[in-house]
Amino acid sequence: MQRDLEIDLLRSFVAIAAHRNFTRAAEAIGRTQSAVSLQLKRLEEIAGERLFERSRNSVDITPSGEALLVYANRILSANEAALSHIKRPEAEGLIRFGAPDDYASYLLAPLLAAFTAEHPLIEFELTCESSIDLLPMLERGEIDILLGTHSTDQVKGRVARYEPLHWVAAPDYLDDPEQRLKLALFPNGCAVRQAGLAALEQIERPWRITCSTRSVELIEQTVLNGAAVSVMEASILPDSLRILDGHPGFPPLPEIAMSVHYNKGTCAPHVGIFADYLVGELGKRRV
Repeated sequence: MQRDLEIDLLRSFVAIAAHRNFTRAAEAIGRTQSAVSLQLKRLEEIAGERLFERSRNSVDITPSGEALLVYANRILSANEAALSHIKRPEAEGLIRFGAPDDYASYLLAPLLAAFTAEHPLIEFELTCESSIDLLPMLERGEIDILLGTHSTDQVKGRVARYEPLHWVAAPDYLDDPEQRLKLALFPNGCAVRQAGLAALEQIERPWRITCSTRSVELIEQTVLNGAAVSVMEASILPDSLRILDGHPGFPPLPEIAMSVHYNKGTCAPHVGIFADYLVGELGKRRV
C-alpha cells in the first residue's frame, strides 16, 4: 500500500535541508530536535531512500534528498497558497518592507513581482538600509517587516537560509599575499564585512579599505577597475567578478544567516502572509 507524503514531515525535511543542522532546523519550525529527527526517519521510510548523510560534524543532503527537495518545496508552497486563499482571500494593504541594498537590487525583485501577482491588493513601500539600521526602525514601528543578515552565532528573526560568502576580484586580478590587501566592502556593521575582516585577522593579513558603500554597483566597479577585492554573498555575485576562494592569502569564509524580522503577534494579516511567503521562497533558492 502506497504511503503519502505528509506536510509536517516535508516541513521538517525542508528545514533540515535549509539549515544543514538538526538543532537549527528544530528552532526554525518550533519543534524539538528529537521530534525533527523522528520525522526525518519516518519520511525516509516512506520514501524508501536515505535523504541525508549524517556525521558528528555535518549533515549533507543525498541525491535522493535533492530530488525530493524540489517537490517538497512545491507541495509546501501549494499548501500555503491554498490555506491563504481560503482563510484570507481578500488580503490587502500596505507593507513597509526594509532590506539591504544588495538584496533589493539582485534578489528581491522577482520575489516581489511574483507575490504582487498573487496578491494584487497588497502594495509595498521599500526602504533600503543596512540590517543594523533597519532593526531599530522595526522596533519604532517605522517599517512592518525586514530582511536582514547576521553572523551564524548571532542569529535573529526567522531564518530563511544560510548563505555562502565569497572573495571576489576582477578577472585579471593578480594578488601578492605579502602585500596589504585593498578592500571594497559594505559599511561598518554589515555581517558580510565583519566576516571578511575577521577571516583576514585570523591569518594576520594586513588590509586597507579603499571603498565603503552600500551600493553593489559601486563595489563591482571598484573591483573591476582593479582597485580592490571584495566579499559578497553568493546570491548577489555579479557574473563579471572572479571568485578567489582557496587562493593563497584568502582564508575560508563562514556562511551568514538570512532572516526575516516582523512582530508576529501584532502584525496585520497581510504582513504575516508576506513573511511566510518570503521565508518559503528564500529557503527554496539555495545557492
